[in-house]
Amino acid sequence: MNDFFLKFLNYLSKFDNTSLFAASIIPYSIFLYYLYKIKSLNKLIKIGFSLTVFFVFITIIISIFSLNYYHRTLVEIDVLHGSAEFFLTLSDFIILLGFIRMLNHLEVNNS
Repeated sequence: MNDFFLKFLNYLSKFDNTSLFAASIIPYSIFLYYLYKIKSLNKLIKIGFSLTVFFVFITIIISIFSLNYYHRTLVEIDVLHGSAEFFLTLSDFIILLGFIRMLNHLEVNNS
């Protein structure tokens, strides 16, 4: 079974995932559309999930910069990779703050 799994991973590693990465914006856009329809979620949560799209945009820009300027991929340049990942951390932090704020506003019913 372990050999099958390794062969399967090797098979998957030969595919270019660029088109899959680009196509992933469609289900995420649908997710954001329905997320914004939920009235019980506060604005911070919605902004945080929207900032994830901004993270993808920033990552693409920094990746193009690293390829053109340094002739290396983004993961090979730690400073640029960390700068791009900062925006994911920022969006995650805003989502967390939104959920904390939502939980703090819930009414506690003690029997």
